Amino acid sequence: MFESLSSSLQTVLRDLRGYGRLSEANIKDALRHVRLALLEADVNYQVAREFVDRVREKCLGADVVQSVTPGQQVVKHVQDELVALLGGSRRDFDLQAHPAAVMLLGLHGAGKTTTCAKLARRWKAEGRRVLVAACDIRRPAAVHQLKVLCEREGVDVIEPRPGESVPDIADRARDEAIRGRYTVLLLDTGGRFQIDEELVGELKEIQTRVRPRNRVLVLDAAIGQESVEVARRFHEEVQITGLILTKLDGDARGGAALSVVSVAQCPILAVGTGESAADLEPFHPDRMASRILGMGDVVSLVEKAQEKVDFEAAEDLEARMRKQTLDLDDFLSQLRMMKRMGPLRGLLDMLPGMDRIPEKAKAQLQNSDGDFRRIEAIICSMTPQERRTPRILNARRKQRVARGSGTEVREVNQLLRRFDDAQRMMKRMKQMQRQKGLRGRRR
Repeated sequence: MFESLSSSLQTVLRDLRGYGRLSEANIKDALRHVRLALLEADVNYQVAREFVDRVREKCLGADVVQSVTPGQQVVKHVQDELVALLGGSRRDFDLQAHPAAVMLLGLHGAGKTTTCAKLARRWKAEGRRVLVAACDIRRPAAVHQLKVLCEREGVDVIEPRPGESVPDIADRARDEAIRGRYTVLLLDTGGRFQIDEELVGELKEIQTRVRPRNRVLVLDAAIGQESVEVARRFHEEVQITGLILTKLDGDARGGAALSVVSVAQCPILAVGTGESAADLEPFHPDRMASRILGMGDVVSLVEKAQEKVDFEAAEDLEARMRKQTLDLDDFLSQLRMMKRMGPLRGLLDMLPGMDRIPEKAKAQLQNSDGDFRRIEAIICSMTPQERRTPRILNARRKQRVARGSGTEVREVNQLLRRFDDAQRMMKRMKQMQRQKGLRGRRR
């Protein structure tokens, strides 16, 4: 989502780093480009202007003018202000009460119901007992959708009774949460295409009866400046305590994420980065600012690896590689392990220095996820014997595999060549280790 903004800011800051001395003129020129980059990314005009004014004030201070590396000092000030714009420090839900009530609200299509299931999954994994209340009784199939998603995660759901009002559902869910000793009560409220008096009345009545400490607005980050106005209106009516931005994996310009914290005066608690139940990440302003400026986010990459990678399976795979007994089943399990961590382009964006990779190479990375899917289909179309001993794949077998995977024979041959190359590389590595060991003994 932030690709366009990130590219523009990195270009401006790269030029600034090259200056031996900074003057008011070149700082002013650079910050003009920064302001344009923010506006083009759909950042609120007032927010962009205040951001640039604060950076300019810091950049004209003595620490930059007298610095040995003035360009680096400017980059630091831009990064600091970007972190402040995104909320400053990491904030989380208030789950101190028993049960801790979390009311999700927002407009139609923002992703409340999906986000509700994602939060339930996250808190259940942390060892909490979660109860979800289906309070969206107007959208067709909303209750059924929530029930299906929560059953998949093993989370209990309170469904509406015939003729029951939304505040009554919330009231009954709170009583059930107390009686059943649940630690978290999640309220999936209804939405509208626009904020109206009926919706506000419902939310205020729920607030009066249940008194949720967490009144969290779910915002579609792809709708741009409208999301800022939506956040302002909801905050005026029900005093929201936090925000969740969804669809950050989309191709919108991302200005809403940079504007909404400043305008609504609420922290972003989490961001949705995909459709699966695991695609909800805690929001860290400092890490997001580093990614936007091309400095990477190694901490998040390590956390993602710890969460998604089966380290026992990885150790077993390493042992098989050392013994040179790797087969296509191992190749497939390694591929699936990588897929669990998300799109390859997203992972590489977390590494520092990705801004220096040419656009052509980035485009190839974008296509690599499609290649992974084809490889997986090809291997899954083979028999167990063919995966264990790929050398038995003759022309007839390859044609059958190609038909079964929806690919061509040349793609099957490409995969087998890659596998042969990997095996040859492992053999060379083992020979090098053996030679190194022999030299060590001679000494």
